[in-house]
Amino acid sequence: MVSKYKLGFLFFIILAVFPVSNIAQILTGTDLLFSENQNLIAGKNIGVICNHTALLSNGTHLADTLINLPDVTLKAIFTPEHGFKGSAEAGELINKKSLYKQVPVISIYGSNRKPAKEDLKEIDLLIFDIQDVGARFYTYISTLYYVLESAIENNIPIIILDRPNPIGGNYVDGPVLDEEFKSFVGIAPIPITHGMTVGELANYFIGEKLISNSNKIVLNIIKCRNWKREIPDQFYSKWISPSPNINSLETAIVYPGICLLEGTNISEGRGTKFPFLQFGAPFINSEDVITKLNLLKVEGAELQSVAFVPEDIDGMATNPKFKGKTCYGIKLKITDPLKFESVKFGVKLLFVLNKLYGDKLNFTNSFDKLAGSSELKELIKKKTAPDKIFGSWQKDLSKFEKKRNTYLLY
Repeated sequence: MVSKYKLGFLFFIILAVFPVSNIAQILTGTDLLFSENQNLIAGKNIGVICNHTALLSNGTHLADTLINLPDVTLKAIFTPEHGFKGSAEAGELINKKSLYKQVPVISIYGSNRKPAKEDLKEIDLLIFDIQDVGARFYTYISTLYYVLESAIENNIPIIILDRPNPIGGNYVDGPVLDEEFKSFVGIAPIPITHGMTVGELANYFIGEKLISNSNKIVLNIIKCRNWKREIPDQFYSKWISPSPNINSLETAIVYPGICLLEGTNISEGRGTKFPFLQFGAPFINSEDVITKLNLLKVEGAELQSVAFVPEDIDGMATNPKFKGKTCYGIKLKITDPLKFESVKFGVKLLFVLNKLYGDKLNFTNSFDKLAGSSELKELIKKKTAPDKIFGSWQKDLSKFEKKRNTYLLY
């Protein structure tokens, strides 16, 4: 795996040579579709797979831009988890159809997980444009997988409008999914953080033949311009929350490791203003946990004691863990995103919690799906040292990285 310390050094060299004010603005695949590749959509009946993140640099939405083109017909909008506006709560199934400016809006996070044949009858081109966050269990890439499958099954060409991976294009870490644990929060044998864009993931899914009849797809990926894998996303643009609880870049950075808590009886901070940045439980002593974590050397973040009371928050949390009860735990403040290794931090945190509160820490059935296998849970329960846990996935991770290099676009 590429050392994040080397990347940090490289990052500071880049900033010295190219001050922030001189870094060129990123142009997404969406920008470049209309500025340089509009011929690809001329005369087409289009179905888009998108949500509120499908914005051009000028703030215009992809759907609005297509609707306003005289030689294009937008036939349908297919939406992922959280819906078209990105405001539905995590896991909330949306089965009803609606309209946006007379265009049907069809959820593919409900009884259907991909565009149905009857909804594609008049469509001769699909366009995918959704901002991902770079973690395997973030379901937008599962939607990508099923949309590619649907494109193949229905013999419809597809264009992927690429966007940056906001937590970095070089951060690759965590156990590779065991296909026995394949689910909608783990759709393919990739690690927890894959360091890829959605365009690169599409390349990977197709190139590795993870989807049946991959050779039949007609796929066009419009790359970003001016995106550098090694430069943090905050130097480019205002943060647009891809889902209600990923409400800042800092949250996205910690998410891959802290999301593992969703498979335990520890609050991951849902029901507060700082989901994933703070976490805890009524039975935790904050200072004891911080002391133990500091012995394991946490870099790139400050650990602060915190107390919080989870409550229902419209669109963010309904009946969160420990609702109405005071939780004690930790609040993270990221000081160096290139040194903070979220997945490893999540493992260290679980190791410490199990060591201090093994009689109270519980794992739910969903943990193995998030982790990608049952091994991580078993190692934590056995009080295996974090460094040995990290070593347990290194062989598979190295194999993945070699494959991954073939499909990188930047």
